[in-house]
Amino acid sequence: MMMGQKAGATHRAAPTEVSLRPLRNGQGTQANGKKIMNPYLQEVTAMTRRWFQRFRREPMSIIFGLTQPVLWLVLFGNMFQNATAIPGVTAPSYIAFMTGGVVVMTVLNSGLAGGIEMLFDKENGFLERLMAAPIKRSALIISRFLFVTVLTGFQALMILGMAFLFGVVPATGWLGVGLILVIGMMLGIGFTAISLALAFSMKGHGGFFSLLGFITLPLIFMSSALVPLQSMPGWLAVIAQLNPMTYAIDAVRGLILTGWHVQLVKVLVILAVFDAVCLTWSNRILLRGMR
Repeated sequence: MMMGQKAGATHRAAPTEVSLRPLRNGQGTQANGKKIMNPYLQEVTAMTRRWFQRFRREPMSIIFGLTQPVLWLVLFGNMFQNATAIPGVTAPSYIAFMTGGVVVMTVLNSGLAGGIEMLFDKENGFLERLMAAPIKRSALIISRFLFVTVLTGFQALMILGMAFLFGVVPATGWLGVGLILVIGMMLGIGFTAISLALAFSMKGHGGFFSLLGFITLPLIFMSSALVPLQSMPGWLAVIAQLNPMTYAIDAVRGLILTGWHVQLVKVLVILAVFDAVCLTWSNRILLRGMR
């Protein structure tokens, strides 16, 4: 699942230089009275642009990052097309059942990969230069969250578009698609926070990739991405209920297959708690790593 990120890991272009000198006069205006962007927004915008420029210069990352989730849906969906006989799989096809799972699996992989570029910047010394620049350090983190969120949103829309070609139409329409993106964003924030914390706490990218490879598949199999909770062994179902992915998957799956349901409020609360815990833990590590 991490092939898209690993493909560009062995050879990296030189860090993208971005102007990080916002105009600061405390009033948000130039001498001629013309309005300018808030300095902090300038910093966040400049750093976000840098992430997209770097991503654009790595065509293999673009190809893998945007097409791999679609391949998962097409290959797994057709391979297990007879799996609708599994108890609990209430869907017209396995592709329809799995669409929600693939969306959330993509959020997982993109979120956990969110710290990779920051780790490479730390290894080549560019991160130290950024932190010495006259910008707020939180702009670095916020920009990374924005980049991962936008990228994951495009991936989710591609998955839903491919599923549509196989006859999968969200029962909740465009409003449901919007809520699916919100759910993905909330889950992605937590996983991105974890990834950034690991990037600042680990010494090299070798251990980072090994850890991601170790936890990614277990998180997928210990969720309802591939089969419903009813079809799991009892002990695995208990573990899956502790996995925030399960709640996100069931919510997205419901929006696609059945329609609006009251459990959505519960899911949003659970994801908010998950984000709060991840961000609190990550913030402590990031503050220590940025000193």
